[in-house]
Amino acid sequence: MSLIVKEAGKAISRADERAPISSLAKANLRKIFPDHWSFMLGEIALYSFIILLLTGVYLTIWFKPSMIEVPYHGSYAPLDGIPMSEAYASALNISFDVRGGLLIRQIHHWAALFFMAAMIVHMFRIFFTGAFRKPRELNWVIGGSMIMIGLLEGFAGYSLPDDLLSGVGVRIVAGIIESIPVVGTYLMFFIFGGQFPGSDFIPRLYTFHVLLVPGILLALVGLHLVLIFYHKHTQYPGPGRTNTNVVGYPLFPVYTAKAGGFFFVVFGVTVLIASIVTINPIWAYGPYVPDQVTAGSQPDWYIGFLDGMLRAIPPGWETVIWGHTISWNIFVPGLVMPGVLFTLLLGYPFIEAWVTGDTREHHLLDRPRNAPTRTALGVMAITFYGILVLNGANDIIAQMTSIPFNYITWFTRVGIVVFPPLAFVATRRFCLGLQRRDRDLLLHGRESGQVLRLPHGEFIEIHTPISDTEKAVILSKVDVPVIEAPPATDENGVVTPGLKGRRRRAKWSRFYFGDNVAKPSAAEIEAAAHHAHEEHDHEVEELTEGGKDIPARLTD
Repeated sequence: MSLIVKEAGKAISRADERAPISSLAKANLRKIFPDHWSFMLGEIALYSFIILLLTGVYLTIWFKPSMIEVPYHGSYAPLDGIPMSEAYASALNISFDVRGGLLIRQIHHWAALFFMAAMIVHMFRIFFTGAFRKPRELNWVIGGSMIMIGLLEGFAGYSLPDDLLSGVGVRIVAGIIESIPVVGTYLMFFIFGGQFPGSDFIPRLYTFHVLLVPGILLALVGLHLVLIFYHKHTQYPGPGRTNTNVVGYPLFPVYTAKAGGFFFVVFGVTVLIASIVTINPIWAYGPYVPDQVTAGSQPDWYIGFLDGMLRAIPPGWETVIWGHTISWNIFVPGLVMPGVLFTLLLGYPFIEAWVTGDTREHHLLDRPRNAPTRTALGVMAITFYGILVLNGANDIIAQMTSIPFNYITWFTRVGIVVFPPLAFVATRRFCLGLQRRDRDLLLHGRESGQVLRLPHGEFIEIHTPISDTEKAVILSKVDVPVIEAPPATDENGVVTPGLKGRRRRAKWSRFYFGDNVAKPSAAEIEAAAHHAHEEHDHEVEELTEGGKDIPARLTD
C-alpha cells in the first residue's frame, strides 16, 4: 500500500513539473462562494442536464430514427399488426420490451421538464436581483440562449417518437414554417424532405436532438460556469458584505460535498417521480396519421405559450401580395412575437445599462423592491406568459369548467392587453410602498404594538430599533440618480449634440427611477437616533416622576 502511495506521489510530482496543477488547485479549490437557497436553482438545471445526457445515451441504443412503415408485433396487444413508422415502433419497444426502458424514458422526460423549469426560474432570480449587470451581461446572454435552445431541444425530443400527439405539434411547426413570406415553402420542403410529413424529418430531427443541440448546450454550460468562476458569484446584501468581498464557504471541501450530495437528491427525486407518475404515454395515442388529430392535444408547458399565442390571434388575417398569400395570423404569433420577446430578453442588460448610465461592476445583489420598475417589468412578463399558457389549454379548460370555448379565447385576447399593464402598476406601487416602509424602519424602528400611557395622560407607542442585520440589508440600497434632460443649446447658442437621444434617455431614466424613495442620509439617521434617545429619556423621566414601574423595553 505504501508503495502505491509513493508511486502515485511521484506521478503527481512529475505531472506538476510539466503543468501547474498544484498552484491552480491551491488558488481555485479554496475559492469562496456565498450560500443561499436560491443559488440551487442553477444547480438543479445543471444536474437535470446531466441526467438528460445519461438517460439519452441509453435511449439512443434502442431508438431507431426511421420513418419507414412497418407492422407492429410487440408486447402491446392493442396495436398489434397496426402499420406505423419504425421510430414509433422502437419507442413502443423501449417502453414495453426493453428492461427498464419505460423508466428511463420517463426519467428522461421528467428531467427535461425540470431542466427547463429550473432554467426559467433561475433566470427570473437573476433578473429580479440584478445579477445580470456588469460584468455579467455576457453570462445573461448565454443563459437566455440556453433557454431558447432548450425549447428547441425539448420540442425535438418530444417529437421523435412519431406518435399522434407529437405529430400534431410537428404539423403546427410545419404550418409556422410555411407562413414565412417568400421562402416558407422552400424551407418546409428542405426540412421535411418533401411534402409534409415527408420521409426524412425524423432522421434529421434525431441528429439535431442527440448530436448538434447537446453539443451546443454542453459548450454553453461550460462557458457559463467558467464565467461564474471567473467573475466570482454574486451575493445577497447583509452584514459585512460589500461589492468588493465575498462572504461564504470554500469550493473545497464544503461546496464540493454539498454539490455531490445535492446531485443525488435531484437524481433521486426525478427517479421517484418518474416511477410513480406517468408522462407522455405514447401507446395511448397511436401512430401519427396526417389526417388525424389527438383530441385535447397539448404541448409540454414550456412551449405552451407559443400554442396559446397562435390560438389568441383571430383566424383569417391574411394578405395576398403578387399572388402570394401571407398568413399573418400564423407568421406574427409563431415567429415575429417570439422573436421580439427573446430579443428583448437577451438585450435587457444593455437596455438598463443605457437607461441608468451605470458603468460600475456589481457583485452585490439588489432587493427587488429597490428596483421597482425592473421588478414590475418582470411580473408583467410572467403575467403575459401565464395567460398565454392558459390559452394553450383553452379547450381542456372549457371541457372541465363548462365555460364556452370562445369565451375563454376572448378573455385571453383581452387579458394579454389588460392584465400585464395592471400587474406592472400594482407591482411597482407595492415595491415603492416597501421602500417607504424600509425608510421608516431606519428612522423610527419597528412598531412594537405596545401602547404606553404617561403620567400626564398622553398615550405613546413604543418603537423597537431594528437589528444590525436588517439595517445592513436596508442600507445596501443604492440610489440611482435620475438623468436630467440637457438644454437645447449651450450658453453660446450651439445645439447640444445628440439632443433627441439624450432627452429620450432622460425620459426613460425618470420612468425607471423618478418615483424611487431615497435612502435616508447618514445625517438623517443620526438625527432620528438622537431624537429617539431624547424621547426615550423623556419617557423614563415622566415615568419616574409619576412613580410608575419602567417597562423593561425602555431600560434596554
